[in-house]
Amino acid sequence: MKPEISAILVAAGSSQRMGFDKLAAQLDGKPVLAHTLKAFLTCEAITEILVICSPERFELLDPSTFIKPVRRVDGGAERHLSVANGLAAISGHAEFILIHDAARPLVSQADILATLSAARTHGAASLARRVTETLKRTDSEGLTESPVSRENLWLVETPQVFKADLVQSAYRHILEEGLSVTDETSALETISVKTQLIASTSPNPKITTPADLEALCQVKF
Repeated sequence: MKPEISAILVAAGSSQRMGFDKLAAQLDGKPVLAHTLKAFLTCEAITEILVICSPERFELLDPSTFIKPVRRVDGGAERHLSVANGLAAISGHAEFILIHDAARPLVSQADILATLSAARTHGAASLARRVTETLKRTDSEGLTESPVSRENLWLVETPQVFKADLVQSAYRHILEEGLSVTDETSALETISVKTQLIASTSPNPKITTPADLEALCQVKF
């Protein structure tokens, strides 16, 4: 039997930097959130999807497109608390858990499957891209001081996929210790578990600013 894989879409953010609800913004006639959900609905390896969001955001989605179980879970005050809520609601049969930022609607099937494959081998995997730009360290006034080597530096993306017991243990630890993390690779590092990074093969930007959204409006979905 195929392992059960639960996907958590983190969609509870306030979009403060946007000034409007970025997940409700229209791309090719559909909300950003709907495009992100579609990527995982059409991935045969995923067995259930939990959308961490408010009831109002969940109403952006069309239930007639739910070709597999999709459930809404309330978010928390911070991202890691939203993920914790999702983990608590996961099916008890899940062998692997995938976490993805809903503000990344371009994620490709190939990259989802590559990350899942790496997680099956290593127990923990995340999509990422190598740093290719020149890096500089500056003073407090923004004046350059020194170059920073980009060797072995990555920009971490999502999805991130883990054996269920690993990510659940990591979250129990950070909640018990009152820690705050910005992603699940950081959560696993608090219990000394390393994550295999997988290079993304196609653009997978996170919508953070209006300019990001404007750029995505040029993409054909």
